[in-house]
Amino acid sequence: MPLALLALAIGAFGIGTTEFVIMGLLPEVAGDFGVSIPTAGFLVTGYALGVMIGAPIMTVLGTKVSRKRMLMLLMGLFIVGNLLSAVAPVFGVMLIGRIVASLAHGAFFGIGSVVAAELVAPHKKAGAIAMMFTGLTVANVVGVPLGTLLGQTAGWRITFVAVAVLGVIGLAGVAKLVPEMPRAEGVRLRHELAAFRNTQVLLAMAMTVLGFGGVFAAITYIAPMMTQVTGFADGSVTWLLVLFGLGMVGGNLVGGRFADRALMPMLYVALGALAVVLALFTVTAHNKIAAAVTITLIGALGFATVPPLQKRVLDHAQGAPTLASAVNIGAFNLGNALSAWLGGVVIAAGFGYTAPNWVGAALAATALMLAVVSATLERRAVRVGRVVTGSQAVTSAQTVRGAQHIGSAQDVGSAQDAGGATGGGTAATDQAERATADRH
Repeated sequence: MPLALLALAIGAFGIGTTEFVIMGLLPEVAGDFGVSIPTAGFLVTGYALGVMIGAPIMTVLGTKVSRKRMLMLLMGLFIVGNLLSAVAPVFGVMLIGRIVASLAHGAFFGIGSVVAAELVAPHKKAGAIAMMFTGLTVANVVGVPLGTLLGQTAGWRITFVAVAVLGVIGLAGVAKLVPEMPRAEGVRLRHELAAFRNTQVLLAMAMTVLGFGGVFAAITYIAPMMTQVTGFADGSVTWLLVLFGLGMVGGNLVGGRFADRALMPMLYVALGALAVVLALFTVTAHNKIAAAVTITLIGALGFATVPPLQKRVLDHAQGAPTLASAVNIGAFNLGNALSAWLGGVVIAAGFGYTAPNWVGAALAATALMLAVVSATLERRAVRVGRVVTGSQAVTSAQTVRGAQHIGSAQDVGSAQDAGGATGGGTAATDQAERATADRH
């Protein structure tokens, strides 16, 4: 494994920690600033919106510099945002700090995916992308629980200082270990935008929104579901989320491994199984052991789709993949926001805290259907390409044979003309000889 992947994973660990740790610190932050919990929730919403908006903007700006230089600038932005949150005197300043930090998120994972894929052989690209995303998944197992514990004991500001330190380590790792990769010559913004005219790229992004959205339809409301339906104590929710994080780590590595061998079959299995497990969660949520196992499976199956979907976007946006890769990261956050809203709608409608699981199952099933459509269109395009190629080959062969036939006919005609000229000369000679004989 190239050490550069480790540097990317460290950066991903810091980003994953700052994204999710705020959820466990909302009461402390709200109490410190004297705002309500719903108002403090804007720190989560603002971050998600910053990821979606910042991904394309920062990536476009990054087309002017090398990818390594852009990764370093993004980590610098991440450090500044977290330090601003740590020292914020009022709530509004902290919200600005969260947004500043979020601007680095989508572009870092988007550009980082391209860099990770270029560091290894073609048949190992999905595995390399998965290795970078391991930092994000491990953050949910280690970074978020430790950050929450640190914030609850030493103060939430210390947590954001610690996350900024992680950013400094990530920045140093990128500077030291990631090789210099100049931006591709001849690739301009219009080339990057052209990727969005590719149907396969758009289908992959739609699968990202719906597939991963299915995961967060359930996980967003995991606390009330587990405490009020399953019967867990409030303190148990943290460890249930650790199980979810462990599932994410395993699913990410398995997804990366098998996506390099059979990408579309991997997507079929992961999305299909995810839809089934989410549907079953409406039943298993009533049993503690079954619920814990189901939460782990949701994490595993959900993140098993990440490396293959990211690789599929890179494959079909070949030649100008950076912007498409970053926007696909934003698509994950769009899926999170969409599914959280839909889950809230069904709960508000009185269907209960397990109802978001049905929403998640429907979203995952729709993503599976899109995967089938995508593969069907791809096979059809390959068949059409073969027919066109075959027709061109036949036409070329016919042209060659026609040329050969014409050439042969010309050769025969030339021989006949030559024979005719020789015959004419012989006849003239005979006539001259007869005339001489007559004179004699």
